[in-house]
Amino acid sequence: MHIVSINIGMPQTVTIDEKPLTTGIYKQPVNGPITVTKTHCIGDGQADLIHHGGPDKAICAYASEHFSFWEQVYHRSFTPGAFGENLTLFGLTENQVCIGDVYEVGTAVIQVSQPRQPCFKLAKRHGLKDLPLKVQETGYTGFYFRVLQEGSIQKGDPLTLIDRSPLALSIHDVNTIYYIDKRNVAAMKTIVAEPALSEDWRQSFIKRMER
Repeated sequence: MHIVSINIGMPQTVTIDEKPLTTGIYKQPVNGPITVTKTHCIGDGQADLIHHGGPDKAICAYASEHFSFWEQVYHRSFTPGAFGENLTLFGLTENQVCIGDVYEVGTAVIQVSQPRQPCFKLAKRHGLKDLPLKVQETGYTGFYFRVLQEGSIQKGDPLTLIDRSPLALSIHDVNTIYYIDKRNVAAMKTIVAEPALSEDWRQSFIKRMER
């Protein structure tokens, strides 16, 4: 388990379909160490601060193992940063990672907080209208970390798992309940009982159960 690439970028306004779009999804690989804080990676930014960034979504991560799948589907290359992720990782897929997992990486300590929700800007960036839906259907969403201990990280750093919640809810399992098995109340009760789950996702499941 290690960092393949660290990708950062500030929001920019681009013209897509003859309309301006301000987005922070364009991330580029960087060399050398960067500092991760409680809310973001230094040098990185988001345009939509309601749905991106903040303590529960300080770092967005994506598994490099998925790139070959998307290349076969769309017949084009996908490289680090293609999904707007800050960390392109190897050895940490949605089946392997659980909500609440705590990792040491570099001098930082980070914790998995929620799956990543693909938005329309992913489709706009690549000119692929069905990409967000396919991301949901495959479960190849990526996920977010919160930062428990600020520190410095760099390409090649290993991630060492130092703690796992007794519930051991994988990102894949949580995605399945969120996007597919939407009426599984028993599973939702278990998910909301996980203290490390982000508050946004907890409230989404609570509201769904109430309905």
